Amino acid sequence: MARMKFLCDAERCIECNACVTACKNEHDIPWGINRRRVITLKDGVPGERSISMACMHCNDPPCAAVCPVDCFYQTADGVVLHSKDLCIGCGYCFYACPFGAPQYPQATNFGGRGKMDKCTFCAGGPETDNTLEEYQKYGANRLSEGKLPLCAEMCSTRALMAGDGEILADIYKERTVRRGYGSGAWGWTTAYGRDDRGGAFGPGGKGTGGS
Repeated sequence: MARMKFLCDAERCIECNACVTACKNEHDIPWGINRRRVITLKDGVPGERSISMACMHCNDPPCAAVCPVDCFYQTADGVVLHSKDLCIGCGYCFYACPFGAPQYPQATNFGGRGKMDKCTFCAGGPETDNTLEEYQKYGANRLSEGKLPLCAEMCSTRALMAGDGEILADIYKERTVRRGYGSGAWGWTTAYGRDDRGGAFGPGGKGTGGS
């Protein structure tokens, strides 16, 4: 079974924010709230890089570990979702998430901040797929239609990718080699594991994806 993941290549991101716009339009997200955002490091100085950031759909999500009402769950594809019917808006998930993915979408009466909202990997929520109720709470469910998240599909430089984590890792490994870092790059086996087929990617050093 595939484990769905995001991967953003900082060498390719041009900070166009097309991913942010696509996400907001596809899910009708209110003004002032972004499920996805572009972060720039070393802004204006040599070495500047940008990266598109959202929920990374962790294998062992800390948001689920701290939620007092167990509203978070994982699908068979590894996508981390939550039930807004169970959410009490305590905010523990926001502080536990290393990416700051869960957010309060809007203020409510008497100082309340409502239910938490976050990236769904375009997989909807616990309601029946592609119903109006599901869309109103979580946005579009593209995954049930055999489509990948729109943010990745709209990325013109292919900096942001989405899909099977193992395939994404193979694509990024080849990009790394083409940039001259090779299999001796620091952390290679830690990040990707050892390849027993021989060479960097197996016989002939073949892989998938561009530089």
